[in-house]
Amino acid sequence: VTLTRSALLYASALASGFVDPTSLGNVYTIPRPKPDLAAGLNQALANGEVGSWLESLTPQTDEYRALSKAFLQYRQLATQTKVATVAEGGLIRPGRGDPRIPGIAAALVANGYLDPKRGAPPNPQHYAGDLVDSVKQMQADYGLKPDGVIGPDSVDALNRGPADRARRLAVGLERLRWTDRTPPETRIDVNTAATFLDYWRGGQHAGRRRVVTGEPGWETPQLQSPMVNLVANPIWRVPDSIYEEELAKKGPGYFAANHMGFRDGRLVQLPGPKNSLGQVKFDMENGQSIYLHDTQAKALFADPERHRSHGCVRVDGAVDFAMQLASEEGVIADFQEGLAKGDESFVKLKRQIPVRLLYRTAYYDGSMVRLVPDIYGWDDPIAAKLGLGAVPPRRRPSGRLGVDVGP
Repeated sequence: VTLTRSALLYASALASGFVDPTSLGNVYTIPRPKPDLAAGLNQALANGEVGSWLESLTPQTDEYRALSKAFLQYRQLATQTKVATVAEGGLIRPGRGDPRIPGIAAALVANGYLDPKRGAPPNPQHYAGDLVDSVKQMQADYGLKPDGVIGPDSVDALNRGPADRARRLAVGLERLRWTDRTPPETRIDVNTAATFLDYWRGGQHAGRRRVVTGEPGWETPQLQSPMVNLVANPIWRVPDSIYEEELAKKGPGYFAANHMGFRDGRLVQLPGPKNSLGQVKFDMENGQSIYLHDTQAKALFADPERHRSHGCVRVDGAVDFAMQLASEEGVIADFQEGLAKGDESFVKLKRQIPVRLLYRTAYYDGSMVRLVPDIYGWDDPIAAKLGLGAVPPRRRPSGRLGVDVGP
């Protein structure tokens, strides 16, 4: 009986995760797998294939395999090396010298970014060559700007070492186990941690776009909901929380300049060049008032740190994306007509498109595993429930990131 219970508990962890994401205190509405594990175990016992049955319960994807391989690699590396702490200091730019360079080189070796067999440089305190290339690779893997400039974020990543990388990969694997093994073939997946959107059409990857998601304190929730309308020239109905916290003290001049006014006791922003939703809103049905939309603040898409919204998701090239969806769903004429009118127009999609907002700090980009900063601090509670131990305090953004008034 004990062995059977243990087998079912292990099978449950493989099939749908060991941690219940709804127990972590954040919104989570993405469907989880619900296989009949008792029936599966009985069948596996009858066939003498318990091992292969257990293996079949995990996600059978390239991403899961890539994260698993990387996890094992860094777990082993963590047992073989000890990372000495690199002291904080000023920026170190390529071509410059710094007494911390030998320590940085040792940390790069310990983290698996630099070959320990390479010859020592003529000047061990000179930052150039392989060292710069290794730092750029580490920065790219951690979602930092891969410019080779060593600043506080790069030092923080180096000091965490391979054990922290293994821990984060374990969390990434757990998140993958939470998700449906057969997601809708046509869908939109948004990685809110890495701030990009993937569009899938009929099971084929049909494009990736940069997005802007919620800043810390205005986190974009993890949810799945259907996209039901394309809204041309949308009116922004300002949430009470944004009005009370950021706009209540503004004067009539500000509201007039931004085409804002009150309707039925609520502040709204009319369509036009100042509208925070831009030219299109991708209307979704959920209880969190979260949706995708265009924006006037397009410069943010070029920023490597794109957690700058109040929780909704801003899409790079939103009008082009809306045109693509409208064409594929057979409503392109209606949408173009709505855009041309200049007034708010709702164009109902003939088929609802599922949208999943997923927070993944470890992911596979099709060629390699990437890590991005855990800006919301949502990794550590999962790691704790997985028994992976405490972690050093992470660098957090100081103050607000400069979010504008838009949603």
